Amino acid sequence: MALKEQLTQPDFRRLIIGQTVSALGDWMGTLALMYFVLELSGSTTAVGGVLVLRLLPSALGAPVAARVVTRWRRRSVMLTSDLIRVGMALALPIVPWLWWVYVWAFMIEVVGLMFLPARDAAIPFLIGDDREEGKDDHDTGTLEMANGITMATSYGMIPLGAGAFGLILWLSNQAGWEGHWRYVVVFWLDALTYLGSWLAVRAIPDLGPGPGEKLAMERDEQEAGEKHGFINALKLRVVRGVLPGIAVVALGLGALFSLGVVFVKSVINAGQIGFGALVVCFGVGAIVGLLVLHRKTGSLLTQVRIATAVQGVVIASMGGLASKPWSFVGAVLFGAAATSALVGGITYLQESLGGVDRNLALTAFHSVLRFGLALAALLAGGAADLLKEAGGEPLGMAPAQFVLMMSGLVVLAGTFLIRSPRGGRPEPAPT
Repeated sequence: MALKEQLTQPDFRRLIIGQTVSALGDWMGTLALMYFVLELSGSTTAVGGVLVLRLLPSALGAPVAARVVTRWRRRSVMLTSDLIRVGMALALPIVPWLWWVYVWAFMIEVVGLMFLPARDAAIPFLIGDDREEGKDDHDTGTLEMANGITMATSYGMIPLGAGAFGLILWLSNQAGWEGHWRYVVVFWLDALTYLGSWLAVRAIPDLGPGPGEKLAMERDEQEAGEKHGFINALKLRVVRGVLPGIAVVALGLGALFSLGVVFVKSVINAGQIGFGALVVCFGVGAIVGLLVLHRKTGSLLTQVRIATAVQGVVIASMGGLASKPWSFVGAVLFGAAATSALVGGITYLQESLGGVDRNLALTAFHSVLRFGLALAALLAGGAADLLKEAGGEPLGMAPAQFVLMMSGLVVLAGTFLIRSPRGGRPEPAPT
């Protein structure tokens, strides 16, 4: 009933439709980028550079993103970001040079880092929490369900995006297209999905800020001038409380992202079909996590802690047991736990903050998530490669298996960094 209630709100439904279409293109584009880079370079190291493209925007683009989302209205940020990404996705595959592909892929990530905080900050407004001036009480269940639906538009598109990419490559081969032209089709379809998102956002008359939040933003800008930079987001007690949880969630995601193919192929001997099934199980788990969110009890930070701990246990046991059946079951549990942790973190920031602080906190959230995912993927992959080159088999385990298990234990230990702000209650949202 909660799911149906959210989707009956026309403006929120338009946003979800646009994000679903855009996410489908994102996953097609991500897979195409890896294959395209491999074809251009013939180097797995160059493919690893794709991960760096997801790390650098968070490290270098976050201050720019923070400035944009605190100066422009959310609707303007989202519309402009989508149009810019349309052009970038069209340009990326035209010239089959590695540096050209890297530059445009990097810029797409930077622009995406501006779009996501604006979108997440608008969700409370779209579901009605911010429409009344002076209102600072939030329906946690409603807001969390809305965040879960939004996140499901991304995770739910993983298997569909992979399938669509494979279908396009097959059709391209049947048509006799060779070289980089096979990938041109994928990236241009990705550009069309950004256009679909733009059309959906354009159909929404207003994405906030609400009257109370607008007044707070104007007051903050007049009194504080330039004080609201990205570093200031990290000074907020609420942000410092929840970001360690997001960082360890990213660690788990990054480790699986980096080691998943080798683990499935060489450790549990499931092959390419098995890897595809593992990805599908992860997507199924994300949907399951969404469906059970409204049944949870306890505080949001407790939810983040428990979900993060579950991730750590699942990853460690997947590596330690190296069991094919448990790996597929674990992928479902991992997807559900990741959804619960990330949705809980976003909802906690939305509930606890408002105005400029909310926009900055959500920018920090997405920056840490992306930076942590890429860094963890690089470190996990590098550690496995070093162990393999050294011929090491710690505890009698294959390198990828051992590193995956240790990553899970690190995630589990990281749950102790998640804490409530000092003083008990978080900063109230400005009205």
